[in-house]
Amino acid sequence: MKKQKESRLLTTGFEPKDPRDIPFSDYPRPALRRDSYFCLNGTWKFSVEKEAETLYSGKITVPFPPESRLSGVERITAPEETLVYQRAFSLPAGFIRGRVILHVGAADQKAAVFLNGSPLGSHEGGYLPFSFDITPYLKEENTLIVRIKDDLDHALPYGKQTLAPGGMWYTGVSGIWQTVWLESVPEDAIEGIRVETKRDCARITVTGGKSRKRLLLQEEGAAREFVFAGESLTIRFPSPHNWSPEDPFLYRFTLVSGEDRVESYFALRTVTCETRENKTLLCLNGKPYYFHGLLDQGYFPDGIFLPGSVEGYRKDILTAKACGFNMLRKHIKLEPQIFYYLCDCLGMAVFQDFINTGEYHFLRDTVLPNVGIKRGIRGRVSIEAKNGFLTTAKGIQDVLFHHPSVVYYTIFNEGWGQFEADTCYDLFRKRDPSRIYDSTSGWFWEEKSDVKSEHIYFKKVRLTPEAGKPFVLSEFGGYSCAVSGHTFRDKGGYGYRFFGKIEDFRKALLTLYRKEILPLMKEGLCATVLTQISDVEEEINGLMTYDRRILKADVCEMKEMANTLQKEFLRSFPR
Repeated sequence: MKKQKESRLLTTGFEPKDPRDIPFSDYPRPALRRDSYFCLNGTWKFSVEKEAETLYSGKITVPFPPESRLSGVERITAPEETLVYQRAFSLPAGFIRGRVILHVGAADQKAAVFLNGSPLGSHEGGYLPFSFDITPYLKEENTLIVRIKDDLDHALPYGKQTLAPGGMWYTGVSGIWQTVWLESVPEDAIEGIRVETKRDCARITVTGGKSRKRLLLQEEGAAREFVFAGESLTIRFPSPHNWSPEDPFLYRFTLVSGEDRVESYFALRTVTCETRENKTLLCLNGKPYYFHGLLDQGYFPDGIFLPGSVEGYRKDILTAKACGFNMLRKHIKLEPQIFYYLCDCLGMAVFQDFINTGEYHFLRDTVLPNVGIKRGIRGRVSIEAKNGFLTTAKGIQDVLFHHPSVVYYTIFNEGWGQFEADTCYDLFRKRDPSRIYDSTSGWFWEEKSDVKSEHIYFKKVRLTPEAGKPFVLSEFGGYSCAVSGHTFRDKGGYGYRFFGKIEDFRKALLTLYRKEILPLMKEGLCATVLTQISDVEEEINGLMTYDRRILKADVCEMKEMANTLQKEFLRSFPR
């Protein structure tokens, strides 16, 4: 048995005052909300098996992965091991009103699910939600078992997970790491809602629910009711209220179909590439917009893939906003849907990465690009890795389609698992044309991409635009400063330029923006992504320490710099 021996850092978050407290009990699917919610998070029986031998037996706190401190296990999973989760439950009186659906937010990597001894089905891939109709198998008292293997198969998306963490590669997770829950639905249930919006109208398409439908829309100070048959309804707005990070207005509605009733929301917003002043720019709601962003890896010292509670997400978003940032680049990781809901509500644009499969090679993917070889490099990617990437990427599009905060997708990052980028661009843009697509973030560019995207760490930031494409500096900075008592390891650290004092770190960061980024505003620089919102394991290049207890940057200075950048951009490209 290999115990997790690294950081003892703790973020402020879920600290149960009562053993009955349930972590991450917030409703996990805000875009399609019912009142029939039964959360299965909390204490489960947990064991680790290898062939016929039991290597570990005890309890685990779901949804925290077993590698994490908050799980209560703190154990690294080896590839040949099987994780076995067991939970007994009884449904409250009156809960069942037709069918009962079991939902698993995510489990890494290969899961098989059983209820009362009967197999429900299986799922491969560690980031997407999956569900089963468990109605035929329910009893008065029930036993749910989930068996999971995680061999860190690189034919499936794995992001920055590794069994040998160090530098920019982090502790891997396994097993259940998002909410497990039940809902009861009528036989003729609403299965999904897809809302396609423009600046002044919304087309709502409903799958499932054969009955005549009634939609009650809440507007500012009023409500409108619509009754319609069939699958879709188009609503026009004479005086639309558009969504933006500065004004994150959401239209909320209730949809009733027969016995089913769900709550949802949408926002009116567009994101496009348009020409202004002979420059091609990113535009939000038809107006030139500068996305001032931070890289966000979504790692935490005590929960690894999760903060201690949903408040951990809220703190990250609000800290970024307080410093003047309006965008987070969610880097090679898909979060629980509650994260994106908070971005929708609080006003934070998201540049979302797809998650890599295939193999990383230091010489090919890092050394050569940083000495100037940024085109014409091709790696080999297996058919299995291609299929694993495509399946998860399309799933990410489907899961996040509803969230107005998600304005931009990165298909491939720095060549990791890259294949047929132009073909992938066509595929993903056809599936969802309402977002911007960065086909090859950093380097190894091909022909098709909505933007010209570069990463610059080791030299002065210079603009090398491409005609007809907005220019995006999708990673830069990486300035590092260790804060004693708040680092993942006592010695060492990873970053691109090191400072011994927070005062020097702050000064250098402001100088970087003032001397290298500000002059590029008038040249049409549309988005910047500073590395990064917090330290992550060995990386000490965050604005916050890994435990989020120390903000290295000065809020007032960062806010003032953000205002200066925005003013210069708007002066050059008025809305």
